Amino acid sequence: MKPRDIAARLLVPAGGVGVFLVLATGFFYANGYAPLGIFSQIVQGAFGSALSINTTLTKTIPILFCAMATALPARMGLISVGAEGQLYFGALAGTAAVLHLTVAPGFELLPAAVALTLLGGALWGAIPGLLRAMLGVNETIVTILMNYLGIQLVEYAVYGPWKDAANLGWPATIAFPAAARFAPLAAGALSSNWALLLALLLALALHLLVERSRWGTALALLRSNPRVARMSGLSYARHAVAVMALAGALAGLAGYVQTANVQGHLQPDISSGYGYMGFLVAWLAGQNFLRIVPIALVMGGLLSAADALQLFAQLPFANTVVLQALLFISVLGVGAVRARRTAGTRA
Repeated sequence: MKPRDIAARLLVPAGGVGVFLVLATGFFYANGYAPLGIFSQIVQGAFGSALSINTTLTKTIPILFCAMATALPARMGLISVGAEGQLYFGALAGTAAVLHLTVAPGFELLPAAVALTLLGGALWGAIPGLLRAMLGVNETIVTILMNYLGIQLVEYAVYGPWKDAANLGWPATIAFPAAARFAPLAAGALSSNWALLLALLLALALHLLVERSRWGTALALLRSNPRVARMSGLSYARHAVAVMALAGALAGLAGYVQTANVQGHLQPDISSGYGYMGFLVAWLAGQNFLRIVPIALVMGGLLSAADALQLFAQLPFANTVVLQALLFISVLGVGAVRARRTAGTRA
C-alpha cells in the first residue's frame, strides 16, 4: 500500500478524534469541569494501573464480540441491531448447560456450555435472517424487537424456575463453578480471561474470511448487486441465514463470558448495553474487523473510566454516554465530509 493511501485511511479516524476532543472540551467546560483534568482522569481510569487495564479489557470483550456480530451481516447489506438480545439468549442457553452439568469436570462443562451458547445465539440470529430471506421482513425491526424478548426470557428464568432459593429475594441462578469459567490469561491484577484472545483471533479470522475468500466476495456481491448475485448462482436466503446465525453466535459468546466470568451467575442485568455499543463500534470501524479492535478498546476504556469518574470526580455516568455519542458523531461526520469531497473531486 502506498504512503498516500495509508495517510488517506488514517485521515478519518485522526480527524474524528480531533473533532471529538474539541467537542468534549466544550462539553466539559460548559458544565463547569476542567477539561484537562477530566481527560487526565479518563486516561488514568482506563489505563493508569494494572487493575484499570484489566477492567478495561474485561469491558472490551463483550463490546468486541457484539461489534463483530453487527459487522458481519453488514458486509452483506443487512443492518442487525440484535446483538443485545443475542447476548442474552446465548447466556440463557449456556446457563442451561451449566445447570445440568454443574459437577462435571472442566474439560466437559466449559465446552458443553460454550457449544450450547453458540447454538442459542445462532438460533436467535437466524430467526430474523430467515424472516428476511423468506418473507422480506425488515431485519432491523425484527432484531430490535427480539432484543426485548431475549431480555424478558432471561428475567423469566431467573425470577422463576432457575432462581436459587439461597439467594433469598435476589433473582439469580446458582453461582457458576470455576470449571464453567474462562481461565485468566495470567496471574495477578492484569489477568483478563482467555475470551479476550478468542475474540482477537476471531476478528483476524473474520477479516481474512471476508476480505480474501470467495465467501467474502459473495457477500460483497450480494450486498452491491443481489440480482447479479442470483444470476451467478448465489443463494440470498442461504447466505442471509448463515451470516445472521454466525453473528448471533458471536454475540451469544459475549453473553456467556459476562455471565460466567463477570457476574458469576445468570441474573437480569448481565449487559450494560454492550450490544448497542457493539453496533456503534462496528459502524465507527466501517465494518472492518481489524479496526473494530482498537475502537472497542477505546469504548471499553471509556466505560472503565466512567466508574473511576463517578467515584473520584463525582461525574454522573450520563457523561460517559455523552462522550460516546460525541465520538460517534465526530468520526462519522468527518467520514461523511471526506466522502463528499472525494465524490466532488471525482465528478
